[in-house]
Amino acid sequence: MLTTTDAIVLSLQPHSDKAHVLHTYTRAGGRVNYMVYGLGRKNTAGRFSPLLVNQITADTPSAQELNGKPASLRTAQLTFVPRTITEDPYKRTIALFISEVLYHVLRHPMPDEQMFDFIRHAVERLDATDTPQNFHLCFLAEFAALLGFAIDPTNPLSALQNGTDIPFSRTERQEVLRKLCAYFAEHVETWQDPKSLDVLMEVFD
Repeated sequence: MLTTTDAIVLSLQPHSDKAHVLHTYTRAGGRVNYMVYGLGRKNTAGRFSPLLVNQITADTPSAQELNGKPASLRTAQLTFVPRTITEDPYKRTIALFISEVLYHVLRHPMPDEQMFDFIRHAVERLDATDTPQNFHLCFLAEFAALLGFAIDPTNPLSALQNGTDIPFSRTERQEVLRKLCAYFAEHVETWQDPKSLDVLMEVFD
């Protein structure tokens, strides 16, 4: 069955000498993986970097077969071209962190347009902001609320849902990130601390 949908890139992983598995979150079907053949390094970096948005056409298994089975990608066209995410090392690190979070949390192949739009809007906000240092913290707080385990208003971390301009020191920002990751670990069975966590904690002064 040939399908076309917007897809947010979560990860691109080697599968064999000639193929990669592209992990995405799609508007039409939630979490969907695609088998991609014949990628060169230029295409890999430019089109399938974390959190980039593509319109993907693929041969998709039936709903009964889709769970865990990659679709065969036919074409992919980049539909959102970020001005800064792929060039700014700070934003690139944040994008990698967020994509790893989404990769471990959003596991099911079921449509959720509200979730897709939330992520898409977050990508656009990250691209546009001039002050990204707290962006990943606010994203986690907002993401938790959308998943159904919003931070209690009596918890100081709940303030992160209201904006990114909180004046954290470097030490405070690192501590808040640790607490948010621990909070997700309590509520998400599939949670794993992202590999980019240590790098992210060292990026912002």
